[in-house]
Amino acid sequence: MPPVFAHGQLRLYLLAMLAEGPLHGYQVITALSERFGGTYRPSPGTVYPRLARLEEEGLVRRTELGRRAQYELTDTGRAELAAHAEELAALERELTETVRTLASQVRAEVTSAMAGVRAELAAAAAQARTAARGRSQDDAEAAAEQRRQQKQRRIECEAELTRFREQMRGMLRTAEAQGRLGQLGADTLRTMLNGATTAVEAALGR
Repeated sequence: MPPVFAHGQLRLYLLAMLAEGPLHGYQVITALSERFGGTYRPSPGTVYPRLARLEEEGLVRRTELGRRAQYELTDTGRAELAAHAEELAALERELTETVRTLASQVRAEVTSAMAGVRAELAAAAAQARTAARGRSQDDAEAAAEQRRQQKQRRIECEAELTRFREQMRGMLRTAEAQGRLGQLGADTLRTMLNGATTAVEAALGR
């Protein structure tokens, strides 16, 4: 993915974030990730040196709280932010458009992937139906075996669904606990689940 912030923009955006209240370095990283719905997450090697530079310039004050350092805007930092109000407003508009573009790309990729899955499942379902029509309706033993296999497949599928649900529940709870459950991530999950439902319905001949 190309750089989200042009030269100097991240510096200004960090000041704007700290204007809303003091933050730990990790909170800064998490807040930026949430701003982009998880599609962009800066590394500590990107954020901490910039915070240190802002501190050197007197725009940010660093306070040690146990093993963490908290950063807050100074009066000089607020004046710097006010002096670049128009630039910040333009940056916000640009970032909003960037988020919208990234969300559109994610949806397009999910839609394309699900289309391929639906096509494969539909082909498999068509073959299964053709094979079923070719079986003799008078063969009771074959019909009984088919019912047994159908039941076994249902049991296996239900077990897979149960495992999938537990995995997703664990991932969602972890993302929530870590503050990574952004709106884009939730929308993407809904899109994927809706596509999966459509694909399964096609495979089952509904």
